[in-house]
Amino acid sequence: MTVGFRNSGGTAVRSGSVTFGTHVIGALGIDWGTVDSTVDLPVPIAPGAHEDHTWTVCVDAWRVPLGMHIETRDVSVRWT
Repeated sequence: MTVGFRNSGGTAVRSGSVTFGTHVIGALGIDWGTVDSTVDLPVPIAPGAHEDHTWTVCVDAWRVPLGMHIETRDVSVRWT
């Protein structure tokens, strides 16, 4: 999953986290559940800077029964 970050503020971003919501989807398209995973932001991000960062999002095999698949649909960022 690649996410772009743009710091439009006047000071550097020094900490924070990114949370990915990965959905377990059944064969008929039914969303059976969401597995959240949280990672640290790639900091620092200078004022006015734009940075792209890529993560591998994994889900335990036992959470995805045969015939189902996963889709990472939700991304949220918390700046601290």
